[in-house]
Amino acid sequence: MARTGTTTIRRGTLTLPVAALGPENPLPALLPPAGAPAARSGPGRRQRGHAPLTSVLPVRLRDGYGRRRVDTELDVVVIENDRLSVTVLPGFGGRIHSLRHKPTGRDLLYTNPVLQPVNRALNGAWFSGGIEWNIGAHGRSTLACAPVHAAVVAAPDGGRMLRLWEWERLRDTPFQVDLWLPDGSDFLHVGVRVRNPHERTVPLSWWSSAAVPEGPGTRVLAPADEAWQVGPEREPRRLPVPGDPLAGAHPADWFYEIPPGTRPWIAAFDQHGDGLAQTSTAALRGRRLSTWGTGPAGRRRQRRLTEENAPGHAEIQAGPASHGHGHVPLRAGEELSWLEAYGPLTAASRDEAERRLAAALPEEALRAAYAAWLPYADLDPKEILHTGSGWGALEVERGGFELPGTPFDPAALGPEQRPWLELLRGGRLPEEDFAPERPPGPSLVSRPWRERLEYVADGPLTYYHLGVAQWHAGDRAQARRSWERSLAAAKSPWALRCLAVAHACADHPERAAAYALAATELALDTASVPIPALAALAREAVPALLAVGRAAEARGVLDRLPPGVRRAGRFRLLDVRVLIAEGERAAARAAFDAGFDVADLRDDDESLARAWAALTDEPLPERYDFGAGPVA
Repeated sequence: MARTGTTTIRRGTLTLPVAALGPENPLPALLPPAGAPAARSGPGRRQRGHAPLTSVLPVRLRDGYGRRRVDTELDVVVIENDRLSVTVLPGFGGRIHSLRHKPTGRDLLYTNPVLQPVNRALNGAWFSGGIEWNIGAHGRSTLACAPVHAAVVAAPDGGRMLRLWEWERLRDTPFQVDLWLPDGSDFLHVGVRVRNPHERTVPLSWWSSAAVPEGPGTRVLAPADEAWQVGPEREPRRLPVPGDPLAGAHPADWFYEIPPGTRPWIAAFDQHGDGLAQTSTAALRGRRLSTWGTGPAGRRRQRRLTEENAPGHAEIQAGPASHGHGHVPLRAGEELSWLEAYGPLTAASRDEAERRLAAALPEEALRAAYAAWLPYADLDPKEILHTGSGWGALEVERGGFELPGTPFDPAALGPEQRPWLELLRGGRLPEEDFAPERPPGPSLVSRPWRERLEYVADGPLTYYHLGVAQWHAGDRAQARRSWERSLAAAKSPWALRCLAVAHACADHPERAAAYALAATELALDTASVPIPALAALAREAVPALLAVGRAAEARGVLDRLPPGVRRAGRFRLLDVRVLIAEGERAAARAAFDAGFDVADLRDDDESLARAWAALTDEPLPERYDFGAGPVA
């Protein structure tokens, strides 16, 4: 335990019902993230050079979770003084799980009583509740269910603060989040810094997102008269801020038009006027409200995130861009930093909220606290509380970056980084590790790594990773050639699968189905292929085969899978689709009537609804109808 004055920082555990994350998907994520935004003409229109993501590479997808929850001890870090108690989950993106105001005994956040992943992050698994740090690209961060580094450092007021930091891999940007409780203040202070150590401009997307309870009489206020509303149709409309933006039946995001020079803040209040306020220095100028909608589908979607009778929630958010799909250009060698604060506020109107916020935390005091924090942002932590990934240490070794305040210790390097260390230090990947029964480790795709691979390309493993990097760079013809060379050097399901995706994207569905089937059958015929790899190959092969009328072969793939895979909701849905293609409509309807739950079904995934519509004109049963969640 670290202790100074009235503030303590300690490690502990928190027991929650948790649905285990399961293994990552071992296949490279070659396709655009589901629900990725297209360019648009309204708010957050695509900025020059800031095209939407074509994939989440080099990050892997997280789709191995289920719906069975078991009481589980989670590592936490607790920051506490006589005013506030803050519980942080360093193993889950540094999420603030709870923020309790001691004098009133109030929980200021919506605190989820369970940890249930759903498919809403850019790379899949995400869970609701608390305060999360969304960095990288528009959407829920790929770090939502990933560990971050955590340590104790000196705070500007002479106490201690908790530093969280990681290497964000979509944009290759290191970032830090510093949390401290100034003596006598009811506000948690959060200093954030994002750095661009590269010789190129990086598009930065960031949204700090706080979940707040939603119930009768809940109101959200911000210093704006107009907002851009984005609903399920994803077409933005500029509207006057309604008296109750939470009342809409459908999910929506409201991006507030805060006038220039106005102090940025947002607050959520319950029916008694008590609530949470968030404010910041000027660099974090955007404010946003995300709602799930009051309609039945939105309520069912919220229940899917938690216990059956748990209350609903909305999210109040803050970002450096004024709209959700916008990015801030972070030029070579630059950094962007700000200070935000979260604390209790009681008010009955916007004017009263502004007055009370100014009294509780004057804008000048926040600016002074930010200036006082900046020199401390560079202090290297001494007391390590939690270790994140080894990717930052690998990138620091490759680039020779100087990043005071956020040390990426080589001790964090692990098995996933080892092949790339060999390339970096010895000039080659360990080709001897390549085997048909074992999927290659994660690929690295940035230009410096791609150029190294091009220089040493020789062998099935190097050609495989080079193809993934070339695909990410948009050179699809070269990617196909590299995967074909990998296949010629050593036949493997992994190169075959990549070629299946390449042919699907080139509008050759017959070839795509043939390659996907070949990849899956080779894996099924090879001893010791890990079950997650078999499942990942099959969940792509079956739809590809159905798309070209090869239902018998799709059935053959399903029938050869291990029973535990076939029982999963995703594969029960695939079985229904195959039954429909085989003409076994009664059996398909019986499967629906018996019930199944596709744990990783996205809001915008229509495969279940299409399967039902192929059987009947009846409305989709309530248990399967979740509609869309908030647009982000």
